Amino acid sequence: MEASSSRGWSGSAARKRRRGAGACSGSGSMAQSLNDDILRSVFSRLDDHFDLARCAAVCSSWNRIIVTANLMRELYYKRNPPAGGSSSNISVKSYFEALAMDEHTSSLYSGPADAYQWIGHPMSFFFFCFRATLCRMRGGSILTGVGDKFLRLWSAETCKFMNEYNVPNAKTLVDFNFDENKIVGLTNSQICIWRRSEPISIFQSGGASFNHGLCMSFADPEVVIGCEDGRAFVYDMYSRSCSSIYRLHSSPVTCLTITDDQLILGGSTFGNVAIADQTSGQKLGVLKSAYAPLAIRSLSFNTNSHMVFAGSSAGYAHCWDLRTLKPLWEPRVSPNVIYSVHHLPGDTATLAVGGIDGVLRLICQRTGDIIRSIIVDTVCPAESTSRSRHQIEKKRVREVALGAQVDNISTRLRPQITSLSVGMKKIVTTHGENYIRVLKFRPKKS
Repeated sequence: MEASSSRGWSGSAARKRRRGAGACSGSGSMAQSLNDDILRSVFSRLDDHFDLARCAAVCSSWNRIIVTANLMRELYYKRNPPAGGSSSNISVKSYFEALAMDEHTSSLYSGPADAYQWIGHPMSFFFFCFRATLCRMRGGSILTGVGDKFLRLWSAETCKFMNEYNVPNAKTLVDFNFDENKIVGLTNSQICIWRRSEPISIFQSGGASFNHGLCMSFADPEVVIGCEDGRAFVYDMYSRSCSSIYRLHSSPVTCLTITDDQLILGGSTFGNVAIADQTSGQKLGVLKSAYAPLAIRSLSFNTNSHMVFAGSSAGYAHCWDLRTLKPLWEPRVSPNVIYSVHHLPGDTATLAVGGIDGVLRLICQRTGDIIRSIIVDTVCPAESTSRSRHQIEKKRVREVALGAQVDNISTRLRPQITSLSVGMKKIVTTHGENYIRVLKFRPKKS
């Protein structure tokens, strides 16, 4: 009886040890045999926040030791000692945000990258190939669509399908964006709103407010719609009515963005960017290019630096200081149309640019210089990483030498980039085809 009991206890202990070893991601019985004091001493010797964070993610016991011992905070104060015994000038939260932004910047500047591609908008039963022409990325999610009757939501990390949203009344969207709660889409004459959790639109505006909508931007509670006649309509999503109208241009409004100060910036086919103030209801000024007339195709505003970035139809990338309304730089970075420019919110170093020549370029926000140019190698056999209902292929990323003749690169390697969006160490691109790509960057090993 005693022997049986002993064997039963030993088997149970062995199972617990095996479970514990697995929980620590292969650390094995040696790591499990270390007590909390020893582990705390080991962890306290790490001098990199990211290494400490990775250890905290291994298992619950390691996480508990790191959190209860305040090792993250101790490492922070070790690197940022308070001057003269006073409290540090920078908060722990701000410090970690700066660390993450530094890693994002260094990864985009010089880190290796992998491309993940999948068919996100497949063929219909009638053999009509749906196309994704626009993409947006926010909070770890990607939204794609416009070329068909659906918007689709994906995980930026795993590329897995998350949800689908039907465009009502067989309308065709021309623009869209989303936040953590809802999706806002624009058709030629309507605003449509979806809850993130529901596939059916919960609201459609009447068609009388505006006509021939071309682009939109939204910041709760308002949506701004740029129209073919040069006007911008401000639509209140809660009162469901048009609250104001601005005459931005005498030509079509091609792209829009809204600043935190309630300024509306609208690009035009004449190469100018008009500025209107929602608070005063006045048009404040115009950002002009030395190379006008050319069409402004995309806008991006950096809240931290007050810089306005644009891509144009002649391949120029533009930058203005919103405080002075003066241009800072506008080099020609591409031989053809630039369809999309974007940067990670909070990043004051890099700007991603893509267009008809299919080369993804990363540009320095301060100087306009090209940091690196990238294409995806579709010739080499792809590695399948599919773990969902659609096949995900891993493809190799190739660098394009500065000054290289783009025309000498096969168009198979550089399909046009119709839209791009930047997330933390990631860039998602669409190409007017049925597939979607996510480029994931990693820090360069020292």
